[in-house]
Amino acid sequence: MNCHKTLLDTYAHIMSIENKGNVADYIPELGKVDPEHFGVCLTTNNGIQYTAGDAHIPFSIQSIAKVLSLSLALSLEDTMIWQRLDVEPSGSAFNSLVQLETENGIPRNPLINAGAIVVCDILCTHLKDPKKELIAYIREVSNNEDIQYSEIIAQSEKSNGYRNYALVNFMKSFGNIKNDVDQMIDLYFYLSSIEMTCCQLSKTFGFLANGGKQLITNKEILTRSQSKRVNAIMQTCGFYDEAGEFAYKVGLPGKSGVGGGIVAVLPNSYSISVWSPRLNKKGNSYRGMEFLELFTDTTRETIF
Repeated sequence: MNCHKTLLDTYAHIMSIENKGNVADYIPELGKVDPEHFGVCLTTNNGIQYTAGDAHIPFSIQSIAKVLSLSLALSLEDTMIWQRLDVEPSGSAFNSLVQLETENGIPRNPLINAGAIVVCDILCTHLKDPKKELIAYIREVSNNEDIQYSEIIAQSEKSNGYRNYALVNFMKSFGNIKNDVDQMIDLYFYLSSIEMTCCQLSKTFGFLANGGKQLITNKEILTRSQSKRVNAIMQTCGFYDEAGEFAYKVGLPGKSGVGGGIVAVLPNSYSISVWSPRLNKKGNSYRGMEFLELFTDTTRETIF
């Protein structure tokens, strides 16, 4: 199958249908993004990239970055992190406090807000300068020194981050936050502010399509076992309370962000990123979900 032609044909079809949903305007800076942006990039495991649309425009990857902070925490603590986190789908909104009450402050998984906050707390324990060392790690994984935080988006997140402040203090009351609350919630907001293009994002996640090894350089980012587990968590937990829907329709491990980005991987083959800012009712990119469903239906390549 001609992968590039399939990508372009799929892109053209999705462009021809109604673009539904709304941008995430509860974060003021995200509310300013042009809702008609739409980009796609697929990166094969040998480093070839195929693109369509706005694949070279930077956007806020938001919760997609949680996979990268999780990968760093795994490289530092390996299985010890599961003493403070679970690996089950939440079945509830990404910023829900409800389950923490009944589950003694242990987040359901590391890809919901509460779980990512605990991951940031783990990083604060190990890193002397968490913000500096985290972005250095992400630049290493992406093999791109230009990746950076967005100060404007980080401050915009802070200005409306009341629910996240509630989450961290609630978990602190259960003893599942070890470090200074202000330091580690600051790291969390900056993690969410990272900007990438579709091409950068797709290339960055190539290590999860390549058994934990960075594309081209073959440098080990995670062990094959750790990579398998991160992919499993993305498959079951990467889309909050729409994870089952994504698995059913798309059939790839993936992660979404409220900036309108989605990244997914086909192990041993490729990583693909899609960006379209309008979100469906579950907080996932409307066009992104539609594109990936049609693309995998056409290629007939999924993990199932």
